[in-house]
Amino acid sequence: MIDHIVIQVSNLAASRVFYSAVLKPLGMHVCKELDDDGVLFGGVKPVPGEDPAGEFCLLQAEVPRERCHLAFRARTREQVDAFYQAALAAGGIDNGAPGLRPQYHGNYYAAFVHDLDGYNIEAVCHWPASV
Repeated sequence: MIDHIVIQVSNLAASRVFYSAVLKPLGMHVCKELDDDGVLFGGVKPVPGEDPAGEFCLLQAEVPRERCHLAFRARTREQVDAFYQAALAAGGIDNGAPGLRPQYHGNYYAAFVHDLDGYNIEAVCHWPASV
């Protein structure tokens, strides 16, 4: 449904390091540099229809006062756990440890972290543990 998203970050170099660590467990990496003011992340193995240049962009700019919530899809619960640990190790702030969130649906397994600029980021897996 969504082709790509861009967020503004206060320190591109620091955010690039943070998101490189956080997105690696989800199978994403840096796909393209945008001169000195941006970087795009995408899947290591893009699927047909995905932009090979990436779908998640960090842009060096003033961070908005109101920050959006970003949820990254994980294929397994183990990826959610790894995302959470990587985020904390990279300087993120806990905003909800990995676990089921049955208020959304019975298999909603997610973890929440505030990134370096205060964005609430999430990794979520919608499949049961046995899949």
